[in-house]
Amino acid sequence: MKERLVFLVGPTAIGKTGISIELAGLINGEVISCDSMQVYKGMDIGTSKPAEGLITRIPHHMIDIIEPSDEFSVAQFRRMAVKAIEDIIARGKTPLVVGGSGLYVKVLIDGIFEAPSTDREFRARLKQEADEFGTGILYIRLQEVDKEAASGIHPNDLRRILRALEVYEKAKAPISQLRTNTVGLSDKYEVRIFGLNMERPALYKKIEERVDLMFKEGLVDEAKRLTEKKLSLTASQALGYKEVFAFLRGEYDIEEAKRLIKRNTRHYAKRQFTWFRRDKRIEWMMLDENFDSKEIAKEIWKKLS
Repeated sequence: MKERLVFLVGPTAIGKTGISIELAGLINGEVISCDSMQVYKGMDIGTSKPAEGLITRIPHHMIDIIEPSDEFSVAQFRRMAVKAIEDIIARGKTPLVVGGSGLYVKVLIDGIFEAPSTDREFRARLKQEADEFGTGILYIRLQEVDKEAASGIHPNDLRRILRALEVYEKAKAPISQLRTNTVGLSDKYEVRIFGLNMERPALYKKIEERVDLMFKEGLVDEAKRLTEKKLSLTASQALGYKEVFAFLRGEYDIEEAKRLIKRNTRHYAKRQFTWFRRDKRIEWMMLDENFDSKEIAKEIWKKLS
């Protein structure tokens, strides 16, 4: 019988943290954060990391593991998260993977292929061709060697076209074929995925309340401290921080920063819903505005029993 692995996914601000704490208690679990920004040290308020008391109550993994000056790839995340999952299971507990970063969830469950390293010289030659003759010529070439990959890439998406041609050149195989040669956690464990949903007006209200709370808790001061460091490209573009960084540079006032964070967070939540809806394995839980975390956790627990 396979060991069980539980996922709790959903958009930002919907209430995953509170429910996950209650659920982890019911299933004798430990939480694996599946959030692309909570990995960074010192980026606490803007990423809504669980409070210290909650982490003490239920062990959490994949939080505060790298400096914001370091780049962090999805492949690195997968390696570290899989190790944490195996350790939790070895200790007789249940891993509870919680987050809204759809790509991170997918590579854990379905795997990721080991892509060839970047060949800057090869890319430079292709880019020069694109500059001289247009991106279309490279897209036609990609259609010839990997029709399946080309069908999922816009003809003007030079970055992805270059990568697909680079992989074909170095691996001597189409990137679409390599992607099918992956082994994920679903091959080894019994995976159950629960998704949290909510009517949009109620979720957007929660998003606005969270942003207001972030500013009250000291988001601006936290962002100021981060500007004293050399941030990685990923960290510098983090939602909630990039808008405050622009405010600190004098590009607009504090109220405009708040407005932009609220708007951009709503847009991010829409993208998260779009991503997760594609996965038919997710068992959806509809929440009302005043849901009780304990009750939702109990409902999920019953489904697992």
